[in-house]
Amino acid sequence: MEQRMVLNEVNPAAYAAMTGLEKFLAGSSLDKTLKELVKIRASQINGCAFCLHMHATDARRNGETEIRIYTLNAWRETPYFTPAERAALALTEAVTLVAGNHVPDDVYAEAAEHFDQKQLSELLMAIVTINAWNRIAITTGMMAPA
Repeated sequence: MEQRMVLNEVNPAAYAAMTGLEKFLAGSSLDKTLKELVKIRASQINGCAFCLHMHATDARRNGETEIRIYTLNAWRETPYFTPAERAALALTEAVTLVAGNHVPDDVYAEAAEHFDQKQLSELLMAIVTINAWNRIAITTGMMAPA
């Protein structure tokens, strides 16, 4: 695969809009580990190698364990994730795959049990943002480092 476009060179304003969302999320009340788990899980679903590489690397740098990264794709079948992380991961999957089932009430309600409204809004923005980055990276052919 070859890189098709370098978005920040072709359209710096569009790229700046996306990085603005990242700046917002950097100041959010969400735990850094949780944000990285969300980014990795959405990137797994979307098949974005560039983002998987970036966020697995960032997660490790922030102290995330290899076993949790390796088993994130099967998080429901492991004991490694907290109830709040499980609720966030379920919401991540529902939002990422929104065309299939929308976001079921029970998934949203479970997340709302673990996060207050502000945190839930930040979690939603984290999910939406990584999904947008995945689509940008896949469409423009961004490559993970060799």
